[in-house]
Amino acid sequence: MFAALLCMPSAADATAKRPHLTPVKETAAPEGFAGVCARYTWACARAGGSKHGSRELMRMADEVNQAINRSTREVSDEAQYARSEYWALPTARGGDCEDFALAKKQALIGRGVAPQNLLIATVLDRKRNPHAVLVMRTESGDFVLDNLTDRILDWRATGYTFLRMQNPSSPGHWSAILTGGILGG
Repeated sequence: MFAALLCMPSAADATAKRPHLTPVKETAAPEGFAGVCARYTWACARAGGSKHGSRELMRMADEVNQAINRSTREVSDEAQYARSEYWALPTARGGDCEDFALAKKQALIGRGVAPQNLLIATVLDRKRNPHAVLVMRTESGDFVLDNLTDRILDWRATGYTFLRMQNPSSPGHWSAILTGGILGG
């Protein structure tokens, strides 16, 4: 019996082989997300966009990720809005991580990427700091567009702990993910 247990795949092994982030259960939206769907209907849209080839999609995502990372200055919500969390598109002053993610989502939708394939996720970064990123869902897996790097990475290569993400079937709702980083995978 013990030998059989040794041969069974671990949860980390299963996660390592899974190309897409998998919801565990429905959960509350992050603090600051309230009002996003009303202000930006595209941020919570379920359908639309056209089919892009993998190469074209990754090229577009790379262009958008780098352009927004380079043109947007990092400014905290506290400095900009005098509140701890407020999700909005970056202003002329700049924005914080979720503002970068919203800007990238808007730009990619504008280039014809289906909104349900562009999902904002909250994570703990490698230093266990709260952070938000844009997850681009493709046939070959989920890839992360991040304001901390110009490189687009497979979610498993980020080292991040994924906490929750917009639900692809209903982006106004959020799902707990709970994988990667300190949780394994």
